[in-house]
Amino acid sequence: MATWTHDDAIEWAESMVEPLVARAQQAEQLRQVPQETIDECNAVDAFALVSPKSVGGHGLGLQSLTHVTRILGHGCVSSSWTIGFLMLHNWFIARSPQPLQDAVFGDSTHALVPCPLAPTGTAVPVDGGYSVTGRWKWATGVMHGDWVMVNTMVKRDGEGPPESRFCMLPMDQIEIDDIWHTSGMRGTGSNDAVAENVFVPEHNTVPAVDLRGDNPPGAAIHRDPWTGYAFTPVLCLLASSPALGGAEAAVDHYRDLARDRVLPYSLGDKQAEQQGSQIRLSEARSTVRAARLVWQDAIDTVCDTYDAGGIIERVDRAPLRLATAQVVRLSPSRDHCY
Repeated sequence: MATWTHDDAIEWAESMVEPLVARAQQAEQLRQVPQETIDECNAVDAFALVSPKSVGGHGLGLQSLTHVTRILGHGCVSSSWTIGFLMLHNWFIARSPQPLQDAVFGDSTHALVPCPLAPTGTAVPVDGGYSVTGRWKWATGVMHGDWVMVNTMVKRDGEGPPESRFCMLPMDQIEIDDIWHTSGMRGTGSNDAVAENVFVPEHNTVPAVDLRGDNPPGAAIHRDPWTGYAFTPVLCLLASSPALGGAEAAVDHYRDLARDRVLPYSLGDKQAEQQGSQIRLSEARSTVRAARLVWQDAIDTVCDTYDAGGIIERVDRAPLRLATAQVVRLSPSRDHCY
């Protein structure tokens, strides 16, 4: 399958908006992304968006990932969130040691790997690996996963500092606890993943300090700057993208409704002609525009720095997290419009 450019990825995302709108209610009812949407993503290898080109992926980076996710948010925020993180988690694999990459990618361009980040499991060292037990909440995409990448605390004999280690579990080795009964983001299917004494080979694990650190093992394998981008800013910027896309769509929806709506108890007056409606629309449009500018500036800061061979020191990353929080706060809901 042909490798995408950034423009190809954007064109595909835009083509998905209408189908996602049509299935948004179904996603709410199913409490997960409809399988038809997953199939359409697989048909064009969309989940390989950020997979390395060396494994047949598209090899795109943060700009493409965040903009694709934002655009998908115009159709269904839950589906955008789920698809975006299933794309991103192939970047996690690319940052890992070669044996783990070989196990997960195999002869495929990508894997669907939900990855709950909280270290709410334990890994007990045994011969050849670890015995993993735990429950991990908010496992977005777990209803469609090939593997689950879980964070554990390693329990070793004797003293020493605790170690957080990510472990790869095949889906048939975990139980999905269907607890995702929510009032918002219902379509993400972010159920609990549960494991009890599951053996995980040593080569299917990676210390959290390596995965999340500034010199991940994969950076020596895939020598593109994207592999070594700062971990937490990337996660935060992606997480803000569906909210921004949903906000842009909400403002457009209000504009379209107001254009055609005739006010009750009037002589045919249009809502769009009312000063109050125009003020509310202008405020919402300027707010979402401000959110997008903050969002894009943070993305550009990360990309420009790392692509030029630099690094953003940890002490300087707080403004990036602040920016993403501000984007979500500014992203107006329908309540801002009506």
